[in-house]
Amino acid sequence: MSAIKDLVKSFMLTELLKGMALTGRHFLSKNITVQFPEEKTPLSPRFRGLHALRRYENGEERCIACKLCEAVCPAMAITIESDVRADGSRRTTRYDIDLTKCIFCGFCEESCPVDSIVETDIFEYHGEKRGDLYFTKEMLLAVGDRYEPQIAASKEADAKYR
Repeated sequence: MSAIKDLVKSFMLTELLKGMALTGRHFLSKNITVQFPEEKTPLSPRFRGLHALRRYENGEERCIACKLCEAVCPAMAITIESDVRADGSRRTTRYDIDLTKCIFCGFCEESCPVDSIVETDIFEYHGEKRGDLYFTKEMLLAVGDRYEPQIAASKEADAKYR
């Protein structure tokens, strides 16, 4: 009996009519497509995007070369080399992040005792070659310098949840 029902349904084109009815119901409704470059959707306050190295107010880099971020990185995307300066403080000579390896987990930001490495809410960046997504210390500091007001505001907004 079910075989006969299936045969009748196939000749009556009920599935096609159901699909057309669904299309007709939504045809004149409000469009929900976001036209990306012109329209932006709201981001979560804890969105993790492009990395940046921050500086203190006096211009000195914050990173003390403790290498906690390198140790905690599950993708092993961070490479740090350090040296002791003349005043006895330890600072990085090399701080590289390979964004092709990075999984944007945020462990590096969480482990940093001086809030040196942060993940900004910038997601509009790209690389045409693999080397374009290999960020050196100078590049990370430049990102941090450029977006410091935005980074500080994001940190302030997130402070009450930490």
